[in-house]
Amino acid sequence: MLNQEIAKLLNEQINKELYSAYLYLDMANYYADQGLNGFENWFFIQTQEERDHALLFRQYLLNNGESIVLADIVVPNEAYENFKTPLEKAFEHEQYVTASINKIYEEAHKIKDFRTMQFLDWFIKEQGEEEKNADDNIKKFDLFAGDSKGLYMLDSEMKARVYVAPSLVLD
Repeated sequence: MLNQEIAKLLNEQINKELYSAYLYLDMANYYADQGLNGFENWFFIQTQEERDHALLFRQYLLNNGESIVLADIVVPNEAYENFKTPLEKAFEHEQYVTASINKIYEEAHKIKDFRTMQFLDWFIKEQGEEEKNADDNIKKFDLFAGDSKGLYMLDSEMKARVYVAPSLVLD
């Protein structure tokens, strides 16, 4: 049985991950409307990953005898000024998610909930990758997207991304 504060934070994280999926789907839709199918693909795959993260948190709670409490998912209300804006917003959002997961880890550490800490280890590593990927996207955009040919090449690179399901094993 989990500590109730930890269970509450994990339930909240499910909703944060589902919001992340919703936000990235919104970004994918923006790029689809702009005809940038590679950027659309990159963010659509990001949507799938965030949904999977929510499901992993869900399964961990269920495996520990906890009920799932879903909350409303706020509609992303972003107006993207240009092609770079979603990339910047994605980086900011990943930093927010990292802080949220770190808070859960900190609370688990305080009460010596080593099993939850071990579960969160995968997410901490994943968030490092997520922030790096988001930052890399901004850097690549700054370097290569200054003209239509560079934007086309970057879009083509992003279109090559394929979905890979997470490999976290829950027991």
